Amino acid sequence: MVYICRMSKEITITSGNFEAEVINASMPVLLDFWAPWCNPCKMIAPFIEQIADENEGRLKVGKINVDDESDLAARHNVVSIPTLAVYKNGELVFIQAGARPKAEIEKIIADYW
Repeated sequence: MVYICRMSKEITITSGNFEAEVINASMPVLLDFWAPWCNPCKMIAPFIEQIADENEGRLKVGKINVDDESDLAARHNVVSIPTLAVYKNGELVFIQAGARPKAEIEKIIADYW
């Protein structure tokens, strides 16, 4: 299953595009590890979408469906979702599981600009 928000700036991250979209990104990258059956993931999805739209051009936001991309989830030791991760200059600088309010997500990413 591919997750695409029609009006959002979020991108779907896969094993095939991970290096190009995340490791080689010219800006910080917020990753949302999620699954379609996960209620907490659905709860924060609008926040993630808003953050992507509000920060276009200075933050890349990617969604990783853990059901489809179990290798990426395993590589990041994701055992609970939602899990948010931040990459900066090709390096993982933050990762934490759990739903959180939009303001807290914004504070997390602001630490890496």
